[in-house]
Amino acid sequence: MSSPLALPILDAELEDRLRARMVEVEGSLLAHVESEAPFVTKAARHLMEAGGKRFRPLLCFLAAEAGTGPTEQVLRAACVVELTHLASLYHDDVMDEAELRRGAESANARWDNHVAILTGDFLFAKSSELTAELGPDAVRIQAQTFSRLVEGQILETLGPGADDDPLEHYLRVVGGKTGSLIATSARYGAMFGGAPEEIVTALTEYGEKVGVAFQLSDDILDIASDSDESGKTPGTDLREGVPTLPTLIALGSTDPADARLRELLSTAITDDDLHAEALGLLRAHPAMDQARTYVAGLAAEAKGLLGALPDGPVRTALDAFADVVADRSS
Repeated sequence: MSSPLALPILDAELEDRLRARMVEVEGSLLAHVESEAPFVTKAARHLMEAGGKRFRPLLCFLAAEAGTGPTEQVLRAACVVELTHLASLYHDDVMDEAELRRGAESANARWDNHVAILTGDFLFAKSSELTAELGPDAVRIQAQTFSRLVEGQILETLGPGADDDPLEHYLRVVGGKTGSLIATSARYGAMFGGAPEEIVTALTEYGEKVGVAFQLSDDILDIASDSDESGKTPGTDLREGVPTLPTLIALGSTDPADARLRELLSTAITDDDLHAEALGLLRAHPAMDQARTYVAGLAAEAKGLLGALPDGPVRTALDAFADVVADRSS
């Protein structure tokens, strides 16, 4: 049985077309990262062969269906966004000193930081080569997207300044690191699929909102889900002191009753007992429902943008995905 697509596709014919294009993209990705140096090919394919949902190329293909349908340019664009995403993962793992990625050793753990950074650079270069084949508009869009990705990573590394609102800062980080490339995935698909300009604009904004909402729902699941449900250890971000939507909302509370929770959340929590205490307090805190409401609002805004599309299986699939994003953290 074939694995499920990363988006809920309810129309059988549309699903079959998308599955066929996803097979094409897998082969194209492997070909695009082949180097004259066998080690470079091996390193570049390391995370690619570890799996992944391929959500960005799938969204690119689905957005193209809002026009005249996928073309060779759409396939090329789908490879651009996935290579860009993969490149960012190599760099992220170095920044985070991660040992695992997609259940496999990260490149920095398997080899070293130098190999991981240079492999990420190689993948960014390959995505740029492909973008150049798509024309100057695509080059400009890719440059703007890459700029936001890097800015998001830098802002995350620096943290908010003394005069910055920590929550606004965090949302800007998520918009740069996650929302920007998902927006570009939808934009490229619609552009090169021949969709009207109003649909290109609507799907670009949809991608931004639904991408940010998806990341923020992960923040909620990190706290709310147990390991059996999510497949991850709950409260990982708490242990690492990583700011997330629920923790930032809780830290913004001025209620004296929240003093203990604010104290616990002010730093990384490595002690098991303190971690369990913080997790319990946070799960019972109104910040969780406030975070869910925020995510549901973003998903609703994303769905509202789909009014630019005609009724049909493409709009239904995009609408269903926004519902999945809103519901997964409920």
